[in-house]
Amino acid sequence: MDQEVLSILKRVGSVITDSHFVGTSGRHMGIYVNKDALFPHTPETSRICELFAEKNKDLDIDIVVGPALGGIILSQWTAFHLSRITGKEILSVYTEKVQKGDEEDQVFRRSYDKVVNGKNVLVLEDTTSTGGSVKKVVNAVREVGGNVVQVCVMVNRDPKTINSESIGAPFSWLSELSAESYPEEECPLCEAGVPVNTAVGHGKKFLEKKGIA
Repeated sequence: MDQEVLSILKRVGSVITDSHFVGTSGRHMGIYVNKDALFPHTPETSRICELFAEKNKDLDIDIVVGPALGGIILSQWTAFHLSRITGKEILSVYTEKVQKGDEEDQVFRRSYDKVVNGKNVLVLEDTTSTGGSVKKVVNAVREVGGNVVQVCVMVNRDPKTINSESIGAPFSWLSELSAESYPEEECPLCEAGVPVNTAVGHGKKFLEKKGIA
């Protein structure tokens, strides 16, 4: 499963190396998994979500939840395949990003809180470097009365430290792509003067905050 996922991601150009990226967490890295390069390819996207479904098919799941925007696609396809495999209707909804003071959070809108309440939930995410983003989705599910049965990510970039204990819920992944990431002040790419990639990731936002772009 691990090698199939990475093979798919490389084939569609999702795995990018030899550049200077800024992730959702704000950490800097030299390898980036660009989910947006995957989603135009529906057979490949469907297959990865079928692998999500196969990995979690023995769990008691009522609904799949992912964060907008990419998580909408992952949760929809995975719920479709889980429904097919289990013979039970598995629902799919998503959380949305909101600004709370200086921090971004994930919440349910569109009355999806009522759909999630009392349900057993599979939380999906594309990649994780620190686990911060997916933990916000877990918290959103719990705040509306959902039961997080499992958290599963497509690519775990730091399997040594990102685990069930750090996430605060049962946690698994389809593939590993270990790559170091750094806070800005410790980033060797910054020190070496490697330009920040503004085409993918959060590099453009990072530079705008610094008044560079």
